[in-house]
Amino acid sequence: MKLYRFLSADDTSAFCHKVTAALNKGWELHGSPAYAFDAAHGVMRCGQAVVKEVAGDYHPELKLGEL
Repeated sequence: MKLYRFLSADDTSAFCHKVTAALNKGWELHGSPAYAFDAAHGVMRCGQAVVKEVAGDYHPELKLGEL
């Protein structure tokens, strides 16, 4: 099955580390990154979709970050 996650965080090095960790767990980048101003918190936010092929069947209880 193909899994999908959208990673997001404030525009800091922590976001880059989050994406790097996902890549090192076998996730692949999907599409272009997103970058937007979060007016409610006054910060820039980054986002990146990632996908991964794994064995098994999908169910909503999957913990995507643990795969």
